[in-house]
Amino acid sequence: MRGRTIKNVAVVSLSSGIIGEESIRFETEIGIRRLKEYGLNARFMPHALKGLEYVKAHPEKRAEDLLAAFRDPEIDMILCAIGGDDTYRLLPYLFDHGELADAVTDKVFLGFSDTTINHLMLHKVGLNTFYGQAFLPDLCELGPEMLPYTRRYFEELLATGGIREITPSDVWYEERERFTPDQVGTELPPHPDRGFELLQGAPVFSGKILGGCIDSMFDMFDGGRYADMPVLCRKYRLFPEAEDWKGRILLLETSEEKPTPDQYRKALEYLKAAGVFGAVSGVLAGKPMDETYAEEYRQLLTQVIDRPELPVVFNLNVGHAKPRCIIPFGVEAVVDAEKQVIRFAR
Repeated sequence: MRGRTIKNVAVVSLSSGIIGEESIRFETEIGIRRLKEYGLNARFMPHALKGLEYVKAHPEKRAEDLLAAFRDPEIDMILCAIGGDDTYRLLPYLFDHGELADAVTDKVFLGFSDTTINHLMLHKVGLNTFYGQAFLPDLCELGPEMLPYTRRYFEELLATGGIREITPSDVWYEERERFTPDQVGTELPPHPDRGFELLQGAPVFSGKILGGCIDSMFDMFDGGRYADMPVLCRKYRLFPEAEDWKGRILLLETSEEKPTPDQYRKALEYLKAAGVFGAVSGVLAGKPMDETYAEEYRQLLTQVIDRPELPVVFNLNVGHAKPRCIIPFGVEAVVDAEKQVIRFAR
């Protein structure tokens, strides 16, 4: 897709089906209007707007929508509606008979949060994807417009099919407390941001980025939320082997659930036990939403990784904290913490 302008966008609900709920139709209409203003032809896949209960009960239909979007030659971009917590249930419908491998084509795939699991599915079949934004959290932003930093990266992806470089946002925003019609047009108060923070290691390092929401990765190893999730992830060998992490850069960011320091430690320990930190060339960690537990997370990253020479950069504007950039997965990246930039091969 690099170098190609995006015109036709398919919206899929691969986790939560909330965009089909009547109570948030006003938000969905904001997003549809913004897509049209970009000159995009937006297509909601057949089951994307079926609502919470239907989407929850029918993982096979979610998988069907994803496969259909990849097979449709007119679709340039697949945009996830939002995250959720059970997209792992698509695994049998995408891998039992090689369905995803047979259907996947060179399209832009964009999403974050629980969509981390979908990114790993697509990594497994060889597709490079884009992490960091989604339809409801970003296109449907209730303020007068998309947040400027967020909008800049979305527009670059639309215009070029890729991202050239990432620099920090000057500001960050607190999460909106209410998502109700009276919030439409209400701006979020900004706070000064500090840029990329080098916690340890060399300031310049390189590799292909992979990872996502640490909460979702935790659930791949721990059955506390869904007992069958680690079972299915092992069955389909979804989490990359240590050898696949060799030379890569691990991306980690935390969800709106704001994991406690103890939960964050356990998640890092799972990744360490899987051989990730012994293989990667560096770690990028996103800003926590509302900066909750930021100092604790900084300390835990260096303590648990326990490799002082491994570069660790904290406070990226990606994932759940607003605003959000877009990070290409599977593309050679050079991180320069001193110059405050991450550059990607084109």
